[in-house]
Amino acid sequence: MDQGHDIIDWAYFEETRNTLGPGFIRILGYFREDGQESLRKIEEAMHSHDTAALVIPAHTLKGESRQFGAEPLAEVAEKIEMTARHCIEVGRFPDELIPDVVELKKLFRDTIAAFDAAVSPLKQRQKPGGFGNKVANTGFGRAGS
Repeated sequence: MDQGHDIIDWAYFEETRNTLGPGFIRILGYFREDGQESLRKIEEAMHSHDTAALVIPAHTLKGESRQFGAEPLAEVAEKIEMTARHCIEVGRFPDELIPDVVELKKLFRDTIAAFDAAVSPLKQRQKPGGFGNKVANTGFGRAGS
């Protein structure tokens, strides 16, 4: 199953690609690097029970994910950020975020894989048409066409 359709708003992704132009691939690379670093910091904060250390990397990942149309990833990062902010206020550690951190890691991996597939130079870009649509080049190779 191609989960890229469920986890990426491809129209928004393409809009971002067109807006950024030639710098798109470089900036997408920054997203990968920053995202990996944010995940590392979030996991480290969970292991060390440092609630405050969850906020900034989750906030960063949320914003960068939204820039590329990765809304499910942004939503989980936002939940981690907001829960951590609340827990700072009430003075407790958000143990309940463990499944969300696991989900965040999986979503990030799946998102990067979908992005890689979309920008691969080997990927064939599909043009409008296909099954059920008339093919314009029906006369090729026919005598008298």
